[in-house]
Amino acid sequence: MGGKYATETLQADEGGIAHAAAILREGGLVAVPTETVYGLAARADCDAAVARIYEAKGRPSFNPLIVHVSTIEQARELAQFSAEAEALAEEHWPGPLTLVLPRREDAGLAAAVTAGLPTVALRMPDHPVMRAVLNETGAPVAAPSANRSGFISPTSAAHVLASLDGRIDAVLDAGECRAGLESTIVAVREDGNLEELRPGPVKVAPRNSSPDGSGIEAPGQLASHYAPGKPVRLGAADAQPDEFLIGFGAVAGDCTLSASGDLIEAASRLYACLHEGARSDKPRIAVAPVPHEGVGVAINDRLRRAATPPN
Repeated sequence: MGGKYATETLQADEGGIAHAAAILREGGLVAVPTETVYGLAARADCDAAVARIYEAKGRPSFNPLIVHVSTIEQARELAQFSAEAEALAEEHWPGPLTLVLPRREDAGLAAAVTAGLPTVALRMPDHPVMRAVLNETGAPVAAPSANRSGFISPTSAAHVLASLDGRIDAVLDAGECRAGLESTIVAVREDGNLEELRPGPVKVAPRNSSPDGSGIEAPGQLASHYAPGKPVRLGAADAQPDEFLIGFGAVAGDCTLSASGDLIEAASRLYACLHEGARSDKPRIAVAPVPHEGVGVAINDRLRRAATPPN
């Protein structure tokens, strides 16, 4: 894809990390690996840099970003931490859990990061390369998934370049992501209740029985998302002649999430299989049933959104 920038591919070594951090400090965009998916990083305290994220992705302005931090102290400078939030951070950070918390008035974040909301989404990632970039940059970093808005999330540098080549400054290549699914997002309400806004690798039991009703508060809540650009049929035991079949367990396919029925493996391979289906010459994609338990809940959430036609 053409664009305004020459996108560099950097190796995830000391020199590549230092170069990536320098680009970020100067207000540039770098796709960086995390344990979940590759994120499109920019300084969260720079209006111009954050605006470039929205431009590169074609992201709607009402969809807020996740801010990645290197320490709990840095997180406390951006949001108000209740006892419940402190306990969740202590148990799950660093790791694939994002907390939506009341934003501090003196947080100093670019206005577009929170999309005008009084809350901010925070995560401390658990990937050595991303953590090194954060430490080297010396500032919190906004980093939604490094792909065009609404399309399949990237779990490799090649996936990033497939949709953002020429639109960003660099991609830091550290191979494939381990978890393969975006973080769990939990809103910590002022009354102490917890609401899961997006299922993911971490399971946090909610403490209220109904959604808050606040609309889009965090990434991954749009009805149509993670789309491969083709119709997707779910719960398929076999494929029609015009379908690329993504298998699971006993259902073999053109690409298989997990032949052994392992949900962790299925999560790590989900987006790779969707990317393969998108590249195939078949005009449609079918996906075998995935058990709705454990991380299968998050897998089915992504598949349901991938199968929902855009408005």
